[in-house]
Amino acid sequence: METSLRYTCNSKSLKIHAKEKLHVNSKTHLQLHGELDTGTGAPSYFCAMIRHLFPEASTGLGVGFHYDKRQKLRCHVRGKKEFPVRDDKTVTFNVKGRCDFDQDFNQRNPIGAAEFAWNIMNFKEDQDVRIKVGYEMFDKVPYMQIRENNWTLNANMKGKWNLRFDL
Repeated sequence: METSLRYTCNSKSLKIHAKEKLHVNSKTHLQLHGELDTGTGAPSYFCAMIRHLFPEASTGLGVGFHYDKRQKLRCHVRGKKEFPVRDDKTVTFNVKGRCDFDQDFNQRNPIGAAEFAWNIMNFKEDQDVRIKVGYEMFDKVPYMQIRENNWTLNANMKGKWNLRFDL
């Protein structure tokens, strides 16, 4: 099980996030993840999603359900396509999208982004770094991510940011 501590500037509370992947076969897995808000002591959300990878096309697709304490049950569909910029895949151009629907398939919340990712292996001894710079198309906002082994910082040009530490 993967576990992380997350702090978001909006909620101003520390959250404990857990994720488990149950492999169906070499290219498909059931992903379960949820979050506990330490400020309220209650779960923030729970999600179950079937994800399938198409490694020959550098593509992944997922479909599942998301239960949120505010929006109740929602359906999710997501996809990601990776285009290598360099032969060694240290630099990629990624196109990704997600859409979630309410129970009646009326209300939709689309999210789509295009980003460049640069993976720097052994930046320092036993330290890997990933830098992402992208543009979220529906919110029309540039964003960035810096990840170093267990630490991740996400920020966008609207002033939103979050910090994650993987346990």
